[in-house]
Amino acid sequence: MDYFDGLSSLLLEEQNYDRSMHEILLKRSHVQERKAQGVTWFPVAMVHSELGRGDYLNITVQKSNNLGEAHRFRFGMPVALFSNFSPDDDRVYGTISYIGADRMQIALRVDEAPDWIRRGKIGVDLLFDENAYREMHQALRRAKELRGDLTQGKLIRQILGEEVVSANASEAVLADNPTLNISQNRAIAHILGESPISILHGPPGTGKTTTLIHAVHALWKQTKKQILLVAPSNTAVDLLTERLDNVGMSVVRIGNPVRVSPHLQQLSLDAQVSSHAAQKELKSLVKQANAYLDMAHKYKRNFGHAEREQRKALFTEARKLRTEIDRLQDFMSNDILDKAHVITATLVGANHYAVRDRKYAATFIDEAAQALEPACWIALLKAEKIVLAGDHCQLPPTVKSSKKSHEGLYVTLFEKLMAIYPKQVSLLDVQYRMNTAIMTYPSSVLYGNKLQASPQVADRRLRSDDAPVVFIDTAGAGFEETEDDGAIANVEEAMFVHKHLLETAMNLNASYGTDSFPSIGVIAPYRKQTHLLKELIQNDAAIQPFIHAIQINTIDSFQGQEKDIIYISLTRTNERQQIGFLQDVRRMNVAMTRAKKKLIVIGDSVTIGQHPFYKGFIDYVESIHQYRTVWEWGMGIG
Repeated sequence: MDYFDGLSSLLLEEQNYDRSMHEILLKRSHVQERKAQGVTWFPVAMVHSELGRGDYLNITVQKSNNLGEAHRFRFGMPVALFSNFSPDDDRVYGTISYIGADRMQIALRVDEAPDWIRRGKIGVDLLFDENAYREMHQALRRAKELRGDLTQGKLIRQILGEEVVSANASEAVLADNPTLNISQNRAIAHILGESPISILHGPPGTGKTTTLIHAVHALWKQTKKQILLVAPSNTAVDLLTERLDNVGMSVVRIGNPVRVSPHLQQLSLDAQVSSHAAQKELKSLVKQANAYLDMAHKYKRNFGHAEREQRKALFTEARKLRTEIDRLQDFMSNDILDKAHVITATLVGANHYAVRDRKYAATFIDEAAQALEPACWIALLKAEKIVLAGDHCQLPPTVKSSKKSHEGLYVTLFEKLMAIYPKQVSLLDVQYRMNTAIMTYPSSVLYGNKLQASPQVADRRLRSDDAPVVFIDTAGAGFEETEDDGAIANVEEAMFVHKHLLETAMNLNASYGTDSFPSIGVIAPYRKQTHLLKELIQNDAAIQPFIHAIQINTIDSFQGQEKDIIYISLTRTNERQQIGFLQDVRRMNVAMTRAKKKLIVIGDSVTIGQHPFYKGFIDYVESIHQYRTVWEWGMGIG
């Protein structure tokens, strides 16, 4: 099968599965459950309407309760506005044109809002996002078409390993940024060289984002040509956008930022258009168009031929003005985009209508080891030079249709290119986060013992603590996991974590003040276990003085974060020695490497000990004399 046909087949399987799961959620779940899943806002109130681009009417709705609640709504996604009185019949469909914490603007292809929007309670459902899949399928088709083209297909053939990429001519030359270490400067030198493909491998705490930002800046200074910087997650794009702005680059963020920083909002394309010199003229045109619409909307449902013609004429005039508004907005957008050094977006956002046809000096993809390959091709086709940054030893991409974590869409383009072009890989080998003892085991198992701790952090530890890594064994203590509809938890282990955490916090209180109290992360691989831990810890009055320093969540939610102390509740305890999620050592690597000064892992050695990764970890902990058992804290049978 053709390479791109194979990817398209895998993507279609994912699309069909994803769609069926989303439709089941919408059709079979009560509104309260959908709200909890982050796919429904209810109730909302319409606070504003205006004519939008093309023939769209922009409706702005505002939440009236559950303010600040997490949700899955994102810029560009399809939604349905519905009435509580008749949610199946009273529905109108649109696309999110702006999304804030509690406010949403929806573009509807209608002349005016339905009457029911102004009556009773209304809500918004998030629909299945066909657009993201459509963009990915289109990119794969385009890549297949261009592959055989003598010039346009060259990079595609190089990415697939069908055409050789020669060694980088400047490989032995270091960049000379004095704020960076040798491996970071070497990586930038490679990116500035002649190779069309560069791979930046950044293990935990090695300054991947810092290196990436300096590389983008250096490449722009070298070429004076626009660069595209993308990532699979909005959070990563927001971080990159702010960091680029901090080093003085002119950057435009495509789409709505999800972070609440006012300055970051100002870097978005919409905000920059709003402050453009032509905005005064635009507002005048919008005012005229809205005046025509207001007059048209004043006509009642029952009117004669003359009134109907007058209403039609008013809508026609409003549309003519809207065409002028669209032209002016396009001019303003292009003016801003043409002057930008860097365009930032999500992978799918790189095909936003405002930038769809742009070409760049280079495409940088951050978090490439978490990105679905079909999504990467959207951005890869826009430049003749590519830089992929990430770490395939941390979290994999999210694939819903398969649990086979070493095949199909789980195998990223980042991993494929590392295998094809080992000489194009720049490993960042100095980490600035962890005490050496915390770093040692992940480095030996996953990074070929190539990581070294910066002198600044090599011996960082808690005051009066000489054990940066501890494993506490629950084997034989009678702790048992429970499973309810696939959700796994371990009550006794959670109680022990709670007890140990309180003891740790009380001891730390003797050495640290409120302002300097160490940050603590409590991690479990299972969501139900995190809920149990939250209930125990947050409802304990004794721990409240320290609760501001404690965060409890799943492994995936801790990606990109760091804490002074990390607790990991492995949760699994069973006679069958089944460990489920724990088999994915990439996730455990993320959990372990969040710790700066102390790592405390709690689990059942009998259940996990048959797996080579955990057996090796237990052996390592024993070698540094930090193997403990829950019996030492008086917990266990009897």
